[in-house]
Amino acid sequence: MLGVYNYTVILTYIGMLSGFAGITFAMQGNISMAVICLLISGVCDMFDGKIASTMERTSQEKRFGIQIDSLSDLICFGVLPAVMVVNYIENSVFTYAAASAYVLCALIRLAWFNVNEEERQDRESSRREYYLGLPVTLAAVILPVTYWAAEHFAWSDTVVYPSVLAMMSAAFLTPFKIRKPSLSKLGMLLFGGAGMLLLILSGMDV
Repeated sequence: MLGVYNYTVILTYIGMLSGFAGITFAMQGNISMAVICLLISGVCDMFDGKIASTMERTSQEKRFGIQIDSLSDLICFGVLPAVMVVNYIENSVFTYAAASAYVLCALIRLAWFNVNEEERQDRESSRREYYLGLPVTLAAVILPVTYWAAEHFAWSDTVVYPSVLAMMSAAFLTPFKIRKPSLSKLGMLLFGGAGMLLLILSGMDV
């Protein structure tokens, strides 16, 4: 079988399947479950690199990991958020334009990251210390928080969600530096994600 089949890619595959499930829920109008799937994908992405670093991989396995991670990210943090917004709020030109720009900018950023990361790994063996621009994976933090806040503070959905997508789109392609989070910060993000998951579940109809 083509591909790589070891424990270093398992979380990436689980995250992608969660993202696909989220797209399905969003198309059915179940936005709460779509947000939960987005959170799960975010958790998987948070630790897949840490797990991959525990194994001595060949150059080909490393390159495969880079590609498969970005392809999964496009589904989970590019397509899923756009589908969520398009299916959640009243359709308008602004909504479609913002969602389309969001997916396009996520695609461009991920493709550029792949090129940049492969070139970096050819030059050095150390781990990346910072990102250029907003990582697309932060959609797993920003959108659930936006969803919870919009539900509890009666924000205008038709304005808030497209605006958030538009701002994230610009941030994806703006080359400012963001330092990679340490393990302790990842733990804080995981704790915050668990809290957000509980808040969303508490607001769902049983």
